[in-house]
Amino acid sequence: MRRTIGVFAALAVLAAGVASAQSLRPGTPSLLRWTLEQQTEWYPAIETVYHSATVKRGDTVRPLPKADRTMGSLSYSQGEKSWTVEDYMKAYNVSGLMVVKDGKVLLERYGLGRKPEDRWISFSVTKSITSTLVGAAIKDGKIKSVDDQVTSYIPELKGSAYDGVTVRNLLTMSSGVKWNEDYADPNSDVARAGSTILEPGVNPIVSYMKALPRANEPGTKFHYNTGETDLAGILLSNAVAKSLSQYASEKLWQAYGMERDATWLTDIAGHERGGCCMSMTVGDYARIGQFMLDGGVAQGRQILPDGWIAQATSRQITDGAPPAGYGYFWWLGQGGAYQASGIFGQSISIIPDERLVIVLNSAWPTAVGRDLFVARSAFLNAVRAAAKGY
Repeated sequence: MRRTIGVFAALAVLAAGVASAQSLRPGTPSLLRWTLEQQTEWYPAIETVYHSATVKRGDTVRPLPKADRTMGSLSYSQGEKSWTVEDYMKAYNVSGLMVVKDGKVLLERYGLGRKPEDRWISFSVTKSITSTLVGAAIKDGKIKSVDDQVTSYIPELKGSAYDGVTVRNLLTMSSGVKWNEDYADPNSDVARAGSTILEPGVNPIVSYMKALPRANEPGTKFHYNTGETDLAGILLSNAVAKSLSQYASEKLWQAYGMERDATWLTDIAGHERGGCCMSMTVGDYARIGQFMLDGGVAQGRQILPDGWIAQATSRQITDGAPPAGYGYFWWLGQGGAYQASGIFGQSISIIPDERLVIVLNSAWPTAVGRDLFVARSAFLNAVRAAAKGY
């Protein structure tokens, strides 16, 4: 049977991010309910809608040269219909597509009026970047190990259900802390967490989550928990004594040579969200994927610990995890493929054995949906198959 990327598990809607974000435009509707016109206008300029921090690029840009032979027409079948790249982009509101093999661009397309220099919101793709920065902090000696206690870095959580929870448990969403991720329920944890300053001087997500009870023993059950991705970001910035945007600038944007500053949505306390909403160009999405393929090396310097990428992108949790598995905030596919993925159609798909990175940015009509994931999987598999000929 031909190996496929597979349909990646449906991703969580970062409703907590919406609840706790500070809007710059009074009366702005929920980020989860924007029309296509609003998505097209505001996804490339999220910093004009919500408070955001800047991730500064450096003085040099890592080139993404075009391959000598680029990918031309592509035709594939899904169901009873034949599709082209143009068909898929139009049907699923794709604003940006880039296919990179061996560090060279095979295919680059834009839609919805987007230009190559335009950024686009990543949603939960950010989670995978946060876990990568945790690896950098371990390399720097700022975090000793993924087996360290979370309370060593966020002392406000001592005496809560987070006693005994490790950094690894956060990165695999297996803390065992009870959490309700029901987006339709206005009283769910994901809707309420971080929306109010509960304790002066304490990040609101920390204040909220330290009051939650224990549901399972740490490390025994995968349970998608948006709040814990933000805790991972707070833990990281506490460990390195820098903002997430500054650390991301030093370890990725400047070090690897991103082409444009990124932006990063902040919570009501002004802290970047560990789980959501960096915004970057299509080329910089691709550079994130290429950085992973390059083994975490930037301009000859090792940014990540030896073996970190293999560990982060292998199955780390089994009980109740998605069928293909879950790593450190990375979704796993078949045949060694892995993916950073966000709602409304954002993804970086990486196939190490084929030295292949596929980036998609979209404005789907709904945050998630089985039909949307099936269609994207079929498209990714078609691109992957075609790229083998280059």
